[in-house]
Parts: sequence; C-alpha cells; structure tokens
Amino acid sequence: MEIYKTFTFESAHRLPNVVPGHKCGRMHGHSYEVTVRLRGPLDPRLGWVRDFGDVSAAFKPLFERLDHHVLNEIEGLENPTSENLARWLWAKLVPSLPELSEVGVKETASAGCVYRGDDEPRAR
Repeated sequence: MEIYKTFTFESAHRLPNVVPGHKCGRMHGHSYEVTVRLRGPLDPRLGWVRDFGDVSAAFKPLFERLDHHVLNEIEGLENPTSENLARWLWAKLVPSLPELSEVGVKETASAGCVYRGDDEPRAR
C-alpha cells in the first residue's frame, strides 16, 4: 500500500552554476509543491500505512525552513535545483518516516522531479 501527502510553499532561489546569462541564474521564486509518498503494509488494526498527522509533523520543520526563504541560504541547498531539493528533503524526512518511498518536487505546474532515494543508503 502507498499513501501520499502534498505540501506547498513559496521560496526564492537562483541557480549559481548555470552558464552566464541563463534566466535561472537570476533570483526568482516558485510556488513549490512537494508530494511525500510512503509505502508499507496496511496496519490490520488501524487500517492505515501511517497516520497522515505523522507525515505533516515530519514536514512541518522543513516547511518553516523553506517557506518564504531564499533556498540558497539554507545549508545543503546552495545549488537549489529541484533535484537537489528533493534529495535534501529525502535526507531530512527518512529518519522519521522510514517508509518513505518517494519525494516529488514541482517548481511549476509543468516541471518537477521525483526522487526515490536511488543514491542514498538506507538504514536497516
């Protein structure tokens, strides 16, 4: 079974490593949409994989660090591409949500990425 919860926040950033003159090298903002997915067995007594309140509680401190902030100023997000943001979110969420299966980041209605912990070691 897989569950998901979606969060939104507003942030500014610029991409420092793009070629000179690239539009993303200038400071700009996005209305980000983050989808956190968890995969696990359905608890036979509770009837769920995980309480959605647990997912919200895990995301809350991240929301407070990201919303209406400049991403480049956050440690670990000096080059805040969607891909790097997804990996950063994964690393922050997986300790409290070990069932984490996917973090999706949309920076516009038509552009985003999905990260599944592909290059992160998982604690067992």
